[in-house]
Amino acid sequence: MKTPQVPEQPAGEPPHRRGRPPESICESAGAAHRTWLEPVRSRLVASGLTLDDLVSRSGYSKARLSELLRGKGYYPGWEITYSVVRALEIPVGPLCRLWKVAAVEADKTPAWIKNRIRDVQFEQEEQPVAHLGLTQAMWQPYTAYAQVFLQSEQRARQATAETFDVLWLTWDQATTSPNTPLHAWQLLRTTVLSRTPKRPGGHPDIRAAAFSTTGQADIHDLGERLARIDLQARFFDAISHLPADQMDITVLRYLCGITPDVIPGVIGLSPAITHTLDHHARGALNDLFPDTGTGTGTDIDADTDTQE
Repeated sequence: MKTPQVPEQPAGEPPHRRGRPPESICESAGAAHRTWLEPVRSRLVASGLTLDDLVSRSGYSKARLSELLRGKGYYPGWEITYSVVRALEIPVGPLCRLWKVAAVEADKTPAWIKNRIRDVQFEQEEQPVAHLGLTQAMWQPYTAYAQVFLQSEQRARQATAETFDVLWLTWDQATTSPNTPLHAWQLLRTTVLSRTPKRPGGHPDIRAAAFSTTGQADIHDLGERLARIDLQARFFDAISHLPADQMDITVLRYLCGITPDVIPGVIGLSPAITHTLDHHARGALNDLFPDTGTGTGTDIDADTDTQE
C-alpha cells in the first residue's frame, strides 16, 4: 500500500507543511468505530496531507471531515467514509467490513447499512498474497486462542477477522517490521484481550473456560463435577496471572491443543525461547497445583523436557 504523495507545489513555492494530527477521538466513539478510525487517522498523519488537502481530494467540507476523523456526532455514512479512504489510498475491502461492524455497534439497521453501501460504486482490491498466506495459516490457532478468552465461537471468529482486516489496512507497517508474525500476533492478542472480561487486578478472566473442558463433561456425579470445575477455574485463573508470553504459550498448547512445534510460528518467537517460556510457565503452575496432571483434568506436565 503506497503512501499518498503530497501534491506538488508550483515552481518556487514552498511545499505544504506536514498537517497537524487530528484532534483526539471523542470518548463517545465505540470500540468498533475506533478499530477502523485509528488506522485512517494514522494514515493521514503518515501521508503528510493537511485537512485542506483532504478537502480538495474528497469533496467534503473541513467541518464534516473533522467530525469524521474525531468520531464526533452521528456515525458517518459510507459515502463520506469512502471518500476519505479513496483519498488516502487505503484498501477499501477490509475498511468496508470494519465500517459495517461499527455501524452495527452504532445501532444502525441492516437496511441502513445496505443502502449506504449500495449508493457507492467501488471495486475491492486484490488481497496481498503474503497477507492471504498468513490469514490461511493463522486463522485456526488465532480463533482457538480467541475462543478461550471470549467463549463464543462467533465472537472469536469476529475478533480474528477484524484482526486480519486491520492487519491488511496496516500491511506496510507489518511487512517493514523486523518480525511480521510477532507483529500480527500482538495485534490479535490486543484485539482479543480488549474484549475479555477482567478480574479486579486487571488480569483477563478465563475461569468460564472451566465449564467447557471435555474432562469435566464426562463426569456424571454432580458433586464431583462441580468440585472439578471449581479446581479448573482456579487453575485457569492462575494461568491468567502468568507473564503475557507464558500465558499465551500455555493457552495455545494446553487449552487449544496446538502442538509445540507449531507454536513458535504462531507467536513469532524462536523455538528455543518458546520452549524456555513454556518450561517456566509449567514450573510456576506445578508449584501452585502439584497434581496438575490429574487434579485439574489439564495434562500440563505430561511432556518431557528435551532442550535443557
